[in-house]
Amino acid sequence: MSKVVYVGMSADLIHPGHINIINQAAALGDVTIGLLTDEAIASYKRVPIMDWSRRAEVVGALKNVSEVVPQETLDYVPNLQKYRPDFVVHGDDWRVGVQAKVRESVISTLAEWGGELVEVPYTDGISSTKLHQAIWEIGTTPDMRRASLRRMLKAKPLVRFLDLHDGLSGLIIENIGVDTPAGRQEFDGMWASSLTDATSKGKPDIEAVDTSARVATLNEVLEVTSKPIIYDGDTGGKPEHFVFTVRTLERLGISAVIIEDKTGLKKNSLFGAEANQSLESIANFSDKIRMGKEAQKTDDFMIIARLESLILGLGVEHAMERAEAFLNAGADGIMIHSRQKTPDEVFEFCERYNALPQRKTLVAVPSTYSLTTEAELREKGVNVVIYANQLLRSAYPAMVDTAVSILTNGRSAECDDRMMPIKEILELIPGGQ
Repeated sequence: MSKVVYVGMSADLIHPGHINIINQAAALGDVTIGLLTDEAIASYKRVPIMDWSRRAEVVGALKNVSEVVPQETLDYVPNLQKYRPDFVVHGDDWRVGVQAKVRESVISTLAEWGGELVEVPYTDGISSTKLHQAIWEIGTTPDMRRASLRRMLKAKPLVRFLDLHDGLSGLIIENIGVDTPAGRQEFDGMWASSLTDATSKGKPDIEAVDTSARVATLNEVLEVTSKPIIYDGDTGGKPEHFVFTVRTLERLGISAVIIEDKTGLKKNSLFGAEANQSLESIANFSDKIRMGKEAQKTDDFMIIARLESLILGLGVEHAMERAEAFLNAGADGIMIHSRQKTPDEVFEFCERYNALPQRKTLVAVPSTYSLTTEAELREKGVNVVIYANQLLRSAYPAMVDTAVSILTNGRSAECDDRMMPIKEILELIPGGQ
């Protein structure tokens, strides 16, 4: 009877390193590929380019592969106990880094029935991470980008978005990452904020920047990035105008639009009731959502309703009534907003929202309750956290500080250490070297 050989892999991009491991595994017996699911991959790095079914189709067609099964966690143990392989074959590059503990658990589990770990020397010159990076640098299609948010929401319990206001801020969100014991942490996408877009243009946040100008900003970002974008649609405007906005955003490859349930001249929510803000009626806002959903051409695009009930001090019960109505009208999710310094009312809303039979994606924006962690939000059922204006708020003080320093000293030397070297600026921009 042939031996069972288990090989775990992501296989988003098949390269010679994969083929080498499979060939060496086949010399030991029948090869079962434990193909990591999107969820498993997303637990420690970026969501794969291809979904599980497409990757399984590719891997299953390779010579020497007998079977492809899903591996639903980064941890091999559940599948090893299920299939009890005689051998596990893996590249020797997992002895350090995020997978080192996984390797230890594999060895311990195999010992229960006398299985053996066989490690194949790493194939020099081949890096899946670098191959992925090269592909993303080439760019992405509107269809792929638009669909990526829904894929992320299926694969990850929480996704994080950060505000953009131009191509440079988009590049920061695209490229910044931090390696942690839990894996690499990155921003999953970008929030095209009306506040930051208007402010960067020196205009007030009252929908003074028209859709054409905002689309120009989007195009700057779309040209140099690949991550999904959620568009801040303010009130959405008149329903007839919102229809055209939806079609434009969908065609560009934007993943979602969030519109708030207010009417009249738009004022920033953080002014609260002080700014004499009025809510749109449930019936009218529901009609706007329905018209937007009817206008879209794909199932990928999302329309999310932003609730202002808590902003205006109307309470959780008021917010829940509107949430249910907007979900029934076809909204793909709800954004709950608050200007309180603590998350108490947001958490109360989350608990009640999670009990809804038609519950969909839940978005939170912890601008004022900034001490609240992503882990706490995730525990309460939040699916998307948006850091809505932090990049712009950070950039402005730095620019003011530099300007004051030059005026004070009559030269720029005193602020040189606080500035990014010109060489790094050139290297940051693709094609600038």
